[in-house]
Amino acid sequence: MTDRTASLTFDPAFTVGPVRRRTFGSFVEHLGRCVYTGIHDPAHPSADADGFRADVVELAKELGVTTVRYPGGNFVSGYRWEDGIGPVGERPRRLDLAWHSTEPNTVGVDEFMRWAAKAQVEPMMAVNLGTRGIQEAVDLLEYCNVRGGTRLSDLRRTNGAAEPYDIRMWCLGNEMDGTWQTGHKTPYEYGRLAAETARAMRMVDPTLELVACGSSSSTMPTFGEWERVVLAEAYEQVDMISAHAYYFEEAGDLASFLASPVDMDHFIDSVVATADAVRVVKRAPKRIAISFDEWNVWYGQNPESRPPSGDDWPVAPSLLEDRYNVADAVVVGGLLISLLRHTDRVHSASLAQLVNVIAPIMTEPGGRAWKQTTFHPFSLTSRHASGHVLRPAFRTLPTHETARFGDAPILDAVATFDEDAGEVAIFVVNRSTTDAIHFDVDLRAFGGSRVIEAVTLSNPDHRWVATPDDDSTVRPRPLASECVDGAVRAQLAPVSWSMLRVSCRVEG
Repeated sequence: MTDRTASLTFDPAFTVGPVRRRTFGSFVEHLGRCVYTGIHDPAHPSADADGFRADVVELAKELGVTTVRYPGGNFVSGYRWEDGIGPVGERPRRLDLAWHSTEPNTVGVDEFMRWAAKAQVEPMMAVNLGTRGIQEAVDLLEYCNVRGGTRLSDLRRTNGAAEPYDIRMWCLGNEMDGTWQTGHKTPYEYGRLAAETARAMRMVDPTLELVACGSSSSTMPTFGEWERVVLAEAYEQVDMISAHAYYFEEAGDLASFLASPVDMDHFIDSVVATADAVRVVKRAPKRIAISFDEWNVWYGQNPESRPPSGDDWPVAPSLLEDRYNVADAVVVGGLLISLLRHTDRVHSASLAQLVNVIAPIMTEPGGRAWKQTTFHPFSLTSRHASGHVLRPAFRTLPTHETARFGDAPILDAVATFDEDAGEVAIFVVNRSTTDAIHFDVDLRAFGGSRVIEAVTLSNPDHRWVATPDDDSTVRPRPLASECVDGAVRAQLAPVSWSMLRVSCRVEG
Protein backbone atom coordinates (compact mmCIF):
# COMPACT_ATOMS: atom_id res chain seq x y z
CA MET A 1 0.00 0.00 0.00
CA THR A 2 1.26 3.49 -0.85
CA ASP A 3 0.07 6.94 0.19
CA ARG A 4 -1.17 9.41 -2.42
CA THR A 5 -2.48 12.98 -2.17
CA ALA A 6 -5.56 14.66 -3.60
CA SER A 7 -5.94 18.41 -3.09
CA LEU A 8 -8.96 20.52 -3.95
CA THR A 9 -10.68 23.80 -3.22
CA PHE A 10 -14.26 24.64 -2.36
CA ASP A 11 -15.48 28.21 -2.66
CA PRO A 12 -18.97 29.63 -1.99
CA ALA A 13 -18.85 31.12 -5.48
CA PHE A 14 -18.57 27.65 -7.08
CA THR A 15 -22.30 26.97 -6.79
CA VAL A 16 -24.04 24.27 -8.85
CA GLY A 17 -27.54 24.81 -7.50
CA PRO A 18 -29.68 24.20 -4.42
CA VAL A 19 -29.71 20.94 -2.52
CA ARG A 20 -33.04 19.40 -3.52
CA ARG A 21 -34.70 17.38 -0.80
CA ARG A 22 -36.31 15.20 -3.46
CA THR A 23 -32.84 13.87 -4.30
CA PHE A 24 -33.23 11.63 -1.26
CA GLY A 25 -36.28 9.72 -2.45
CA SER A 26 -36.88 5.98 -2.44
CA PHE A 27 -39.19 3.47 -4.06
CA VAL A 28 -41.86 1.02 -2.88
CA GLU A 29 -43.04 -1.45 -5.52
CA HIS A 30 -45.38 -4.40 -5.25
CA LEU A 31 -42.40 -6.69 -5.78
CA GLY A 32 -41.14 -9.50 -3.58
CA ARG A 33 -41.35 -8.59 0.11
CA CYS A 34 -41.15 -4.83 -0.25
CA VAL A 35 -44.82 -4.25 0.62
CA TYR A 36 -45.96 -7.50 2.22
CA THR A 37 -43.78 -8.33 5.28
CA GLY A 38 -41.76 -5.22 4.39
CA ILE A 39 -43.73 -2.08 5.17
CA HIS A 40 -46.95 -4.04 5.84
CA ASP A 41 -46.98 -6.97 8.28
CA PRO A 42 -50.14 -7.08 10.44
CA ALA A 43 -48.76 -10.01 12.48
CA HIS A 44 -45.66 -8.08 13.55
CA PRO A 45 -45.50 -6.98 17.23
CA SER A 46 -44.95 -3.36 16.17
CA ALA A 47 -47.79 -3.30 13.60
CA ASP A 48 -50.27 -0.46 13.98
CA ALA A 49 -54.01 -0.54 13.36
CA ASP A 50 -53.37 -0.36 9.59
CA GLY A 51 -50.93 -3.29 9.68
CA PHE A 52 -47.82 -1.19 9.06
CA ARG A 53 -44.59 -2.02 10.86
CA ALA A 54 -43.68 0.84 13.18
CA ASP A 55 -40.03 -0.28 13.27
CA VAL A 56 -39.79 0.11 9.48
CA VAL A 57 -41.46 3.53 9.62
CA GLU A 58 -38.86 4.67 12.16
CA LEU A 59 -36.00 3.28 10.06
CA ALA A 60 -37.35 5.07 6.98
CA LYS A 61 -37.34 8.32 8.96
CA GLU A 62 -33.78 7.66 10.15
CA LEU A 63 -32.73 6.90 6.59
CA GLY A 64 -33.91 10.39 5.66
CA VAL A 65 -36.21 9.41 2.82
CA THR A 66 -38.13 12.40 1.48
CA THR A 67 -40.22 11.00 -1.39
CA VAL A 68 -41.41 7.49 -2.25
CA ARG A 69 -42.32 6.32 -5.74
CA TYR A 70 -45.28 3.89 -5.90
CA PRO A 71 -46.59 1.29 -6.96
CA GLY A 72 -43.91 0.44 -9.56
CA GLY A 73 -41.75 -0.26 -11.38
CA ASN A 74 -42.57 -3.07 -13.77
CA PHE A 75 -45.56 -3.93 -11.60
CA VAL A 76 -47.43 -0.76 -12.57
CA SER A 77 -47.59 -1.69 -16.26
CA GLY A 78 -50.22 -4.32 -15.54
CA TYR A 79 -51.82 -2.76 -12.45
CA ARG A 80 -55.51 -1.95 -12.09
CA TRP A 81 -55.57 0.64 -9.33
CA GLU A 82 -59.29 0.06 -8.68
CA ASP A 83 -58.41 -3.44 -7.37
CA GLY A 84 -56.72 -1.88 -4.34
CA ILE A 85 -59.53 0.28 -2.95
CA GLY A 86 -62.67 -0.43 -0.93
CA PRO A 87 -63.24 -3.25 1.59
CA VAL A 88 -60.14 -5.44 1.70
CA GLY A 89 -62.16 -8.63 1.84
CA GLU A 90 -63.82 -7.80 -1.48
CA ARG A 91 -60.65 -7.01 -3.42
CA PRO A 92 -59.68 -9.38 -6.24
CA ARG A 93 -56.48 -11.38 -6.36
CA ARG A 94 -54.63 -10.90 -9.65
CA LEU A 95 -51.68 -12.41 -11.47
CA ASP A 96 -48.74 -10.01 -11.56
CA LEU A 97 -47.10 -10.69 -14.92
CA ALA A 98 -44.06 -8.53 -14.17
CA TRP A 99 -42.77 -10.69 -11.30
CA HIS A 100 -44.76 -13.92 -11.84
CA SER A 101 -46.51 -13.51 -8.50
CA THR A 102 -50.03 -13.21 -7.11
CA GLU A 103 -51.09 -9.75 -5.98
CA PRO A 104 -53.68 -9.91 -3.15
CA ASN A 105 -54.34 -6.14 -3.28
CA THR A 106 -54.37 -5.96 0.52
CA VAL A 107 -52.41 -2.72 0.20
CA GLY A 108 -53.56 -0.19 -2.39
CA VAL A 109 -53.68 3.54 -2.95
CA ASP A 110 -55.43 4.46 0.29
CA GLU A 111 -53.23 2.25 2.46
CA PHE A 112 -50.07 3.53 0.81
CA MET A 113 -51.11 7.13 1.34
CA ARG A 114 -51.73 6.42 5.02
CA TRP A 115 -48.28 4.84 5.24
CA ALA A 116 -46.70 7.85 3.50
CA ALA A 117 -48.25 10.14 6.10
CA LYS A 118 -46.87 7.98 8.93
CA ALA A 119 -43.39 7.93 7.35
CA GLN A 120 -43.62 11.67 6.59
CA VAL A 121 -42.70 11.24 2.93
CA GLU A 122 -44.04 12.85 -0.23
CA PRO A 123 -45.73 10.34 -2.57
CA MET A 124 -44.70 10.00 -6.22
CA MET A 125 -47.47 8.12 -8.01
CA ALA A 126 -46.99 6.11 -11.21
CA VAL A 127 -49.79 5.42 -13.70
CA ASN A 128 -50.17 2.37 -15.93
CA LEU A 129 -49.42 3.23 -19.56
CA GLY A 130 -48.58 -0.37 -20.44
CA THR A 131 -51.94 -2.16 -20.49
CA ARG A 132 -54.04 0.96 -19.81
CA GLY A 133 -54.06 4.59 -20.88
CA ILE A 134 -55.43 8.12 -20.68
CA GLN A 135 -58.79 7.48 -19.04
CA GLU A 136 -57.43 5.24 -16.28
CA ALA A 137 -54.73 7.80 -15.45
CA VAL A 138 -57.27 10.62 -15.23
CA ASP A 139 -59.55 8.42 -13.12
CA LEU A 140 -56.75 7.77 -10.61
CA LEU A 141 -55.96 11.49 -10.51
CA GLU A 142 -59.63 12.28 -9.86
CA TYR A 143 -59.76 9.70 -7.08
CA CYS A 144 -56.64 11.07 -5.42
CA ASN A 145 -56.76 14.82 -5.91
CA VAL A 146 -60.30 16.10 -6.53
CA ARG A 147 -61.90 17.35 -3.33
CA GLY A 148 -65.35 15.89 -3.89
CA GLY A 149 -68.56 16.07 -5.88
CA THR A 150 -67.63 13.45 -8.49
CA ARG A 151 -68.09 9.69 -8.45
CA LEU A 152 -64.43 8.84 -7.90
CA SER A 153 -63.62 11.64 -5.45
CA ASP A 154 -66.71 10.77 -3.43
CA LEU A 155 -65.64 7.11 -3.54
CA ARG A 156 -62.33 8.10 -1.93
CA ARG A 157 -64.25 9.93 0.77
CA THR A 158 -66.42 6.84 1.31
CA ASN A 159 -63.23 4.81 1.62
CA GLY A 160 -62.09 6.98 4.53
CA ALA A 161 -60.10 9.87 3.03
CA ALA A 162 -62.24 13.00 3.37
CA GLU A 163 -59.46 15.28 2.18
CA PRO A 164 -57.78 14.94 -1.23
CA TYR A 165 -54.27 13.48 -1.28
CA ASP A 166 -52.94 16.34 -3.43
CA ILE A 167 -50.21 14.21 -5.04
CA ARG A 168 -47.89 16.53 -6.99
CA MET A 169 -45.47 14.18 -8.81
CA TRP A 170 -46.74 11.63 -11.32
CA CYS A 171 -44.77 9.14 -13.42
CA LEU A 172 -46.26 8.52 -16.86
CA GLY A 173 -45.63 4.79 -16.97
CA ASN A 174 -42.42 2.88 -16.30
CA GLU A 175 -39.50 1.76 -18.49
CA MET A 176 -41.59 1.67 -21.63
CA ASP A 177 -38.37 1.31 -23.69
CA GLY A 178 -37.82 -2.21 -22.28
CA THR A 179 -39.03 -5.30 -24.14
CA TRP A 180 -39.57 -6.92 -20.72
CA GLN A 181 -42.25 -4.34 -19.93
CA THR A 182 -45.90 -5.35 -20.22
CA GLY A 183 -47.18 -3.10 -23.02
CA HIS A 184 -43.70 -2.16 -24.29
CA LYS A 185 -43.86 0.59 -26.90
CA THR A 186 -41.72 2.29 -29.51
CA PRO A 187 -40.55 5.80 -28.62
CA TYR A 188 -43.09 7.28 -31.04
CA GLU A 189 -45.97 5.26 -29.56
CA TYR A 190 -44.99 6.05 -26.01
CA GLY A 191 -44.17 9.71 -26.62
CA ARG A 192 -47.58 10.29 -28.18
CA LEU A 193 -49.40 8.44 -25.36
CA ALA A 194 -47.41 10.27 -22.67
CA ALA A 195 -48.19 13.64 -24.26
CA GLU A 196 -51.92 12.95 -24.51
CA THR A 197 -52.08 11.51 -20.98
CA ALA A 198 -50.23 14.52 -19.60
CA ARG A 199 -52.50 16.91 -21.50
CA ALA A 200 -55.61 15.25 -20.05
CA MET A 201 -54.20 15.20 -16.51
CA ARG A 202 -53.34 18.90 -16.78
CA MET A 203 -56.96 19.59 -17.69
CA VAL A 204 -57.73 18.42 -14.15
CA ASP A 205 -54.76 20.20 -12.55
CA PRO A 206 -52.29 22.25 -14.62
CA THR A 207 -49.84 22.48 -11.68
CA LEU A 208 -48.93 18.77 -11.62
CA GLU A 209 -45.28 17.76 -12.03
CA LEU A 210 -45.14 15.05 -14.69
CA VAL A 211 -42.31 12.64 -15.47
CA ALA A 212 -41.96 10.98 -18.87
CA CYS A 213 -40.18 7.64 -19.20
CA GLY A 214 -36.58 7.95 -20.30
CA SER A 215 -34.15 5.11 -20.92
CA SER A 216 -34.03 2.27 -18.41
CA SER A 217 -30.25 2.05 -18.91
CA SER A 218 -27.51 3.93 -20.72
CA THR A 219 -26.67 0.60 -22.40
CA MET A 220 -30.06 0.32 -24.09
CA PRO A 221 -29.69 0.25 -27.89
CA THR A 222 -32.26 3.05 -28.10
CA PHE A 223 -30.55 5.28 -25.51
CA GLY A 224 -30.43 8.87 -26.69
CA GLU A 225 -32.77 8.38 -29.60
CA TRP A 226 -35.50 7.30 -27.17
CA GLU A 227 -35.16 10.55 -25.23
CA ARG A 228 -35.09 12.63 -28.41
CA VAL A 229 -38.24 11.11 -29.86
CA VAL A 230 -40.21 11.04 -26.59
CA LEU A 231 -39.39 14.67 -25.86
CA ALA A 232 -40.12 15.70 -29.43
CA GLU A 233 -43.66 14.41 -28.78
CA ALA A 234 -44.15 15.42 -25.14
CA TYR A 235 -41.74 18.28 -24.34
CA GLU A 236 -44.41 20.91 -23.73
CA GLN A 237 -46.48 18.63 -21.51
CA VAL A 238 -43.88 17.18 -19.10
CA ASP A 239 -41.46 18.59 -16.54
CA MET A 240 -38.96 15.77 -16.14
CA ILE A 241 -37.69 12.71 -17.95
CA SER A 242 -36.64 9.64 -16.00
CA ALA A 243 -33.32 7.82 -15.86
CA HIS A 244 -32.72 4.36 -14.37
CA ALA A 245 -29.36 2.74 -13.61
CA TYR A 246 -28.14 -0.23 -11.59
CA TYR A 247 -24.53 -1.20 -10.94
CA PHE A 248 -22.73 -4.30 -9.69
CA GLU A 249 -19.24 -5.74 -9.45
CA GLU A 250 -18.52 -7.84 -12.52
CA ALA A 251 -16.09 -10.79 -12.37
CA GLY A 252 -14.11 -9.36 -9.47
CA ASP A 253 -13.49 -6.02 -11.21
CA LEU A 254 -13.69 -3.94 -8.05
CA ALA A 255 -11.92 -0.89 -9.53
CA SER A 256 -14.50 -0.47 -12.30
CA PHE A 257 -17.35 -1.07 -9.86
CA LEU A 258 -16.13 1.68 -7.53
CA ALA A 259 -15.97 4.01 -10.56
CA SER A 260 -19.65 3.40 -11.42
CA PRO A 261 -20.48 7.12 -10.91
CA VAL A 262 -18.49 7.78 -14.09
CA ASP A 263 -21.32 6.03 -15.94
CA MET A 264 -23.99 7.93 -13.97
CA ASP A 265 -22.28 11.20 -14.90
CA HIS A 266 -22.28 10.17 -18.57
CA PHE A 267 -25.94 9.14 -18.37
CA ILE A 268 -27.03 12.45 -16.86
CA ASP A 269 -24.89 14.60 -19.16
CA SER A 270 -26.16 12.75 -22.24
CA VAL A 271 -29.82 13.12 -21.29
CA VAL A 272 -29.29 16.82 -20.53
CA ALA A 273 -27.64 17.34 -23.92
CA THR A 274 -30.47 15.54 -25.72
CA ALA A 275 -33.19 17.41 -23.84
CA ASP A 276 -31.52 20.74 -24.54
CA ALA A 277 -31.18 19.88 -28.23
CA VAL A 278 -34.93 19.26 -28.40
CA ARG A 279 -35.47 22.53 -26.55
CA VAL A 280 -33.49 24.40 -29.21
CA VAL A 281 -35.49 22.83 -32.03
CA LYS A 282 -38.76 23.68 -30.31
CA ARG A 283 -37.57 27.12 -29.18
CA ALA A 284 -39.07 26.26 -25.81
CA PRO A 285 -38.51 28.57 -22.83
CA LYS A 286 -38.39 25.83 -20.17
CA ARG A 287 -35.68 23.26 -19.54
CA ILE A 288 -36.53 19.62 -18.90
CA ALA A 289 -35.11 18.24 -15.65
CA ILE A 290 -34.21 14.64 -14.81
CA SER A 291 -35.94 12.34 -12.36
CA PHE A 292 -33.37 9.62 -11.60
CA ASP A 293 -36.16 7.59 -10.09
CA GLU A 294 -34.43 4.20 -10.03
CA TRP A 295 -30.81 3.79 -9.00
CA ASN A 296 -28.85 1.40 -6.81
CA VAL A 297 -26.47 -1.52 -6.68
CA TRP A 298 -28.24 -4.66 -7.92
CA TYR A 299 -26.70 -8.07 -8.56
CA GLY A 300 -29.36 -9.06 -11.05
CA GLN A 301 -27.61 -12.32 -11.97
CA ASN A 302 -27.99 -13.74 -8.44
CA PRO A 303 -30.48 -16.60 -7.95
CA GLU A 304 -32.69 -14.46 -5.68
CA SER A 305 -33.33 -12.11 -8.60
CA ARG A 306 -35.02 -14.80 -10.69
CA PRO A 307 -38.85 -14.68 -10.44
CA PRO A 308 -40.90 -17.85 -9.96
CA SER A 309 -42.03 -19.69 -13.09
CA GLY A 310 -44.54 -22.18 -14.40
CA ASP A 311 -47.57 -22.77 -12.21
CA ASP A 312 -45.93 -21.17 -9.19
CA TRP A 313 -47.56 -17.75 -8.57
CA PRO A 314 -46.79 -17.04 -4.89
CA VAL A 315 -47.74 -13.99 -2.85
CA ALA A 316 -44.73 -11.86 -1.90
CA PRO A 317 -41.93 -14.31 -2.66
CA SER A 318 -38.40 -13.47 -1.59
CA LEU A 319 -37.02 -11.64 -4.63
CA LEU A 320 -34.01 -9.37 -5.28
CA GLU A 321 -32.90 -9.61 -1.64
CA ASP A 322 -29.27 -8.64 -2.23
CA ARG A 323 -27.07 -8.48 0.88
CA TYR A 324 -24.79 -5.47 0.56
CA ASN A 325 -21.14 -5.28 1.56
CA VAL A 326 -18.84 -2.36 2.35
CA ALA A 327 -17.83 -1.83 -1.29
CA ASP A 328 -21.51 -1.65 -2.26
CA ALA A 329 -22.03 1.08 0.35
CA VAL A 330 -19.06 3.05 -1.00
CA VAL A 331 -20.58 2.90 -4.49
CA VAL A 332 -23.96 4.09 -3.17
CA GLY A 333 -22.19 7.00 -1.47
CA GLY A 334 -20.40 7.78 -4.74
CA LEU A 335 -23.64 7.72 -6.73
CA LEU A 336 -25.14 10.22 -4.27
CA ILE A 337 -22.15 12.47 -4.96
CA SER A 338 -22.93 12.26 -8.68
CA LEU A 339 -26.60 13.11 -8.13
CA LEU A 340 -25.72 16.09 -5.94
CA ARG A 341 -23.21 17.56 -8.37
CA HIS A 342 -25.91 17.48 -11.05
CA THR A 343 -28.46 19.21 -8.81
CA ASP A 344 -28.95 21.90 -11.46
CA ARG A 345 -30.70 19.32 -13.68
CA VAL A 346 -31.49 16.32 -11.46
CA HIS A 347 -34.54 17.51 -9.58
CA SER A 348 -35.67 14.18 -8.14
CA ALA A 349 -34.16 10.75 -7.45
CA SER A 350 -35.32 7.47 -5.93
CA LEU A 351 -33.12 4.79 -4.40
CA ALA A 352 -34.68 1.52 -5.52
CA GLN A 353 -35.97 0.17 -3.25
CA LEU A 354 -36.76 0.90 0.41
CA VAL A 355 -37.33 -2.45 2.15
CA ASN A 356 -36.10 -6.01 1.43
CA VAL A 357 -35.90 -5.61 -2.36
CA ILE A 358 -32.33 -4.37 -3.16
CA ALA A 359 -32.87 -2.21 -0.11
CA PRO A 360 -31.05 -0.45 2.75
CA ILE A 361 -33.61 -1.84 5.22
CA MET A 362 -34.22 -5.58 5.69
CA THR A 363 -36.90 -7.37 7.69
CA GLU A 364 -37.83 -10.81 8.90
CA PRO A 365 -41.55 -11.63 8.57
CA GLY A 366 -42.94 -11.00 12.03
CA GLY A 367 -39.39 -10.48 13.32
CA ARG A 368 -36.34 -8.26 13.28
CA ALA A 369 -35.45 -5.32 11.06
CA TRP A 370 -31.87 -4.25 10.37
CA LYS A 371 -29.73 -1.83 8.40
CA GLN A 372 -27.65 -2.85 5.42
CA THR A 373 -24.28 -1.18 4.82
CA THR A 374 -25.85 1.06 2.17
CA PHE A 375 -28.12 2.61 4.81
CA HIS A 376 -25.34 4.72 6.28
CA PRO A 377 -24.05 6.89 3.39
CA PHE A 378 -27.62 7.60 2.31
CA SER A 379 -28.76 8.52 5.82
CA LEU A 380 -25.82 10.81 6.56
CA THR A 381 -25.94 12.53 3.17
CA SER A 382 -29.67 13.16 3.46
CA ARG A 383 -29.26 14.48 7.00
CA HIS A 384 -26.36 16.85 6.40
CA ALA A 385 -26.51 17.96 2.75
CA SER A 386 -28.21 21.36 2.88
CA GLY A 387 -28.11 24.80 1.35
CA HIS A 388 -26.30 24.81 -2.01
CA VAL A 389 -24.13 22.27 -3.78
CA LEU A 390 -20.55 23.37 -4.45
CA ARG A 391 -18.39 22.23 -7.34
CA PRO A 392 -14.81 21.28 -6.38
CA ALA A 393 -11.74 22.72 -8.10
CA PHE A 394 -9.09 19.99 -8.05
CA ARG A 395 -5.46 21.02 -7.79
CA THR A 396 -4.09 17.47 -7.72
CA LEU A 397 -6.20 14.40 -8.47
CA PRO A 398 -4.63 10.95 -8.75
CA THR A 399 -6.07 8.50 -11.26
CA HIS A 400 -5.82 4.78 -11.93
CA GLU A 401 -6.66 2.43 -14.76
CA THR A 402 -10.01 0.64 -14.79
CA ALA A 403 -11.12 -2.05 -17.22
CA ARG A 404 -14.46 -0.42 -17.93
CA PHE A 405 -13.78 3.32 -17.73
CA GLY A 406 -10.11 3.60 -18.61
CA ASP A 407 -8.14 6.15 -16.61
CA ALA A 408 -10.54 7.20 -13.82
CA PRO A 409 -10.12 9.53 -10.81
CA ILE A 410 -9.32 7.70 -7.61
CA LEU A 411 -11.08 10.31 -5.49
CA ASP A 412 -14.53 11.83 -5.97
CA ALA A 413 -16.03 14.58 -3.84
CA VAL A 414 -18.77 17.16 -3.55
CA ALA A 415 -19.70 19.68 -0.86
CA THR A 416 -22.76 21.57 0.27
CA PHE A 417 -22.79 24.97 1.95
CA ASP A 418 -25.56 26.06 4.28
CA GLU A 419 -24.92 29.76 4.77
CA ASP A 420 -27.60 30.16 7.43
CA ALA A 421 -26.10 27.34 9.49
CA GLY A 422 -22.54 28.40 8.70
CA GLU A 423 -21.61 24.86 7.72
CA VAL A 424 -19.88 23.08 4.86
CA ALA A 425 -20.51 19.34 4.49
CA ILE A 426 -17.98 17.43 2.36
CA PHE A 427 -18.78 13.98 0.96
CA VAL A 428 -15.87 12.02 -0.50
CA VAL A 429 -14.98 8.52 -1.69
CA ASN A 430 -11.60 6.87 -2.12
CA ARG A 431 -11.99 4.44 -5.03
CA SER A 432 -8.52 2.95 -4.74
CA THR A 433 -8.58 -0.74 -3.91
CA THR A 434 -5.17 -0.63 -2.24
CA ASP A 435 -3.98 2.91 -1.44
CA ALA A 436 -4.85 5.40 1.26
CA ILE A 437 -5.21 9.00 0.08
CA HIS A 438 -4.14 12.17 1.85
CA PHE A 439 -7.12 14.48 1.40
CA ASP A 440 -6.38 18.24 1.50
CA VAL A 441 -9.29 20.69 1.13
CA ASP A 442 -8.76 24.44 0.87
CA LEU A 443 -11.68 26.25 2.57
CA ARG A 444 -10.02 29.64 3.06
CA ALA A 445 -12.80 31.38 1.09
CA PHE A 446 -15.14 30.63 3.98
CA GLY A 447 -13.05 32.41 6.58
CA GLY A 448 -12.42 30.74 9.92
CA SER A 449 -13.29 27.07 10.07
CA ARG A 450 -13.15 24.02 12.31
CA VAL A 451 -14.14 20.39 11.87
CA ILE A 452 -17.23 19.59 13.92
CA GLU A 453 -17.70 16.00 12.70
CA ALA A 454 -15.73 13.60 10.52
CA VAL A 455 -16.77 10.00 9.92
CA THR A 456 -15.78 7.27 7.50
CA LEU A 457 -17.21 3.94 6.32
CA SER A 458 -14.53 1.39 5.45
CA ASN A 459 -13.16 -1.97 6.53
CA PRO A 460 -10.08 -4.04 5.70
CA ASP A 461 -12.60 -6.63 4.51
CA HIS A 462 -14.62 -4.68 1.95
CA ARG A 463 -16.90 -7.72 1.53
CA TRP A 464 -18.24 -7.54 5.10
CA VAL A 465 -22.05 -7.90 5.08
CA ALA A 466 -24.53 -6.87 7.77
CA THR A 467 -26.87 -9.50 9.21
CA PRO A 468 -29.84 -9.38 11.59
CA ASP A 469 -27.42 -10.52 14.31
CA ASP A 470 -24.80 -7.87 13.51
CA ASP A 471 -25.54 -4.70 11.56
CA SER A 472 -23.24 -2.47 13.62
CA THR A 473 -19.70 -3.93 13.46
CA VAL A 474 -19.08 -1.90 10.32
CA ARG A 475 -20.73 1.48 10.53
CA PRO A 476 -19.43 5.04 10.14
CA ARG A 477 -16.72 5.66 12.72
CA PRO A 478 -14.73 8.79 13.62
CA LEU A 479 -12.22 9.91 11.01
CA ALA A 480 -9.02 11.59 12.21
CA SER A 481 -8.85 15.07 10.68
CA GLU A 482 -7.45 18.53 11.30
CA CYS A 483 -8.09 22.07 10.14
CA VAL A 484 -5.00 24.26 9.76
CA ASP A 485 -5.03 27.77 8.24
CA GLY A 486 -8.32 27.14 6.43
CA ALA A 487 -7.29 23.73 5.08
CA VAL A 488 -8.98 20.51 6.19
CA ARG A 489 -6.83 17.40 6.04
CA ALA A 490 -7.56 13.72 6.54
CA GLN A 491 -6.30 10.36 5.39
CA LEU A 492 -8.88 8.25 3.57
CA ALA A 493 -8.62 4.47 3.66
CA PRO A 494 -8.93 2.43 0.47
CA VAL A 495 -12.51 1.59 -0.58
CA SER A 496 -14.03 4.18 1.72
CA TRP A 497 -16.82 6.76 1.89
CA SER A 498 -16.38 9.70 4.27
CA MET A 499 -18.19 12.82 5.44
CA LEU A 500 -16.63 15.89 7.03
CA ARG A 501 -18.70 18.71 8.50
CA VAL A 502 -16.94 22.02 8.91
CA SER A 503 -18.20 25.05 10.80
CA CYS A 504 -17.23 28.21 8.96
CA ARG A 505 -18.06 31.85 8.32
CA VAL A 506 -17.90 33.85 5.10
CA GLU A 507 -15.98 37.09 5.47
CA GLY A 508 -18.22 40.06 4.69
